[in-house]
Amino acid sequence: MFVFEWVVGVLVGAVLLAALARRVGAPYPAFLALGGVVLAVMPGVPNLRLDPELALTLFLAPVLVDAGYGTSLRDMRINWRPIAGLAVGAVAATTVAVAIVVKLLVADIPISAAIVLGAIVAPPDAVAALSVLAHVPLPHRLTTILRGESLLNDAASLLIYRLGVTAAATGHFTLSEVAPAFLLGVVGSLIAGPVFARLYLWSIRWVPDPASSIILQFAAAFGVWIAAEAAGLSAVLTVVTFAVTVARYSPERTAPRPRVLSYAVWETAIFVLNVMAFVLIGNQIGPIIERLHADQHLSHALVAGSVLLTVVLVRIAWVLPASGIRRMGFAAKARVPKGESSDLGDAFRKGIAAGGREPPDLGPGAGFAVSWAGMRGLVTIAGALALPESGPNGGFPYRDLIVLTAFTVVLGTLVIQGLTLRPLLAWLKLEDTDPVGHEVGWGRAEAYGAAISSLEGDDSDIAKALRREFRLVVEEAEEHEEGLAPEKLPADDARRRAIQAARERVLALRRTGEIGDDAFFILEQEFDWTELSATPRAET
Repeated sequence: MFVFEWVVGVLVGAVLLAALARRVGAPYPAFLALGGVVLAVMPGVPNLRLDPELALTLFLAPVLVDAGYGTSLRDMRINWRPIAGLAVGAVAATTVAVAIVVKLLVADIPISAAIVLGAIVAPPDAVAALSVLAHVPLPHRLTTILRGESLLNDAASLLIYRLGVTAAATGHFTLSEVAPAFLLGVVGSLIAGPVFARLYLWSIRWVPDPASSIILQFAAAFGVWIAAEAAGLSAVLTVVTFAVTVARYSPERTAPRPRVLSYAVWETAIFVLNVMAFVLIGNQIGPIIERLHADQHLSHALVAGSVLLTVVLVRIAWVLPASGIRRMGFAAKARVPKGESSDLGDAFRKGIAAGGREPPDLGPGAGFAVSWAGMRGLVTIAGALALPESGPNGGFPYRDLIVLTAFTVVLGTLVIQGLTLRPLLAWLKLEDTDPVGHEVGWGRAEAYGAAISSLEGDDSDIAKALRREFRLVVEEAEEHEEGLAPEKLPADDARRRAIQAARERVLALRRTGEIGDDAFFILEQEFDWTELSATPRAET
């Protein structure tokens, strides 16, 4: 019973920390990391353990599916050079730099273990960065780059991680032995992901109810990961390509109710996974510190601090220099239709066709923003937790040092960079042309034009009322200099007032006992869906 009560207390504490983080405009993982520190020194904390073999599957499969579902293939294609530069180049550079630093500080650590540590701390966490960016206007291209990086850098770092763990377990490693299997695994993953996605899209036709469809989503996330692992493929690449393919084709096959509910469930699940990760890592830090001899405290602190400094400086050194910005693609050509405006918002709105000019260079300010948005989080923790604690030859070499260093890097980057990113972005004053807003306004005008066409020939009073409302939107778009429709329908405010009055009346009927709870809940649901038919408010 104590463990259950403790878990409930941890979840409530995490909710309070997340609320505080939102209030100050900080990434909530930063506050969860601080909570992990408290757990590490708190007496009487239950000794929770997770099978290392389950760590990557449990934490990464749903996180990658969630991230992949929100990724725009079009935008990634436009910005593929900076994304590849960060997701592959920066990860490789960070891994090598960290391995060198650790080897210099700890002479007898196997080079494979040093590389594993480098791969663990190399990939930044998008959840932390994007939770800050949600509160600060930022050029859409930077947000796209950070999203794309977070989706692909996990694959790069975990491929290195797997190779390092294998080398540490076998005692030897030759590139000629693993290269064929490695290339086959990458190519196979790029094929298997879409194949799994097609099977999933076929299966959801037979699962219409929301609860079952959401369970199927999670089962697919874990199932694809497990199947890829069993087949010797890259689980990360397989899951990512699976998620991107599903996101592309599922909207036309999914009913509105399951879709709305699944968004809320997935957001909650990702939050709970972050809480679990920081609880588990904090639960291990205390015993690790207790096992250290007095003369090891300073040496371990030196390694952890040096690695933290290394990951921050390597990212800055990779992004900031003008030559680095050119190489990594901040000035890379994005294909914009000939004859169209070079404004990135217009380019996005027109869909990006072949041929054309390059968009404006984002400049050193944007480069510094990207370099400082390198907070580590869930992936780093999952990689540390996944290291074997025991085996035929004992646990993973220097596991305690690696876990302690990984947590230090996560804590340091989340607190130092996470808490300063928002004021930094405000100071840089990076302008956003709001290409997404332009696309929404233009797409809304097109959509309501199609809606009017679908009602032609229907002379019923309801059809006339709908045509009148939609026509007002289209007329306002025609008068707009860029052809953008307004953010809400003309009847939205009146609809909300009417629904609010209906709610109050039904609540009164329930209080007086004229209708029972069963009838009330049915009516409440009807009113909810009617109100949701109005254009969503900004705060939702």
